[in-house]
Amino acid sequence: MLADKLKLTAKEILEKEFKSGVRGYKQEEVDKFLDQVIKDYETFHQEYEDLQQENLRLKKQLDDTYKKQTPVQTNTTNFDILKRLSNLEKHVFGSKLYD
Repeated sequence: MLADKLKLTAKEILEKEFKSGVRGYKQEEVDKFLDQVIKDYETFHQEYEDLQQENLRLKKQLDDTYKKQTPVQTNTTNFDILKRLSNLEKHVFGSKLYD
C-alpha cells in the first residue's frame, strides 16, 4: 500500500530537527513551512486512503453486477443459423423465392 512506498510520515516530518550553521535559516520560517508540509501530507494520505476504499467498493459493485447478468446463449450452431435465415427469407420474399 501507500505506507510501504512513502519514505516519510507526518510524524517524522514534525520531529525532524535541522542543525544550525553560521548563516542558517530562520527557525520560525522553517517550522511554518514544515507545518504546511505536514498538513498537505496528511491530506494527501487521507485522500489516497479514501480513493483506495472507493476503488475497492466500485470493483466489488462491478463484480456483483457482472455476476447477476444472465449469460448470453453461445451454443448456436450453423444449422440453427441457416434455419433462421431460411425462415426469414420465406417471410420476406414469400413464394417469389421459389418461382
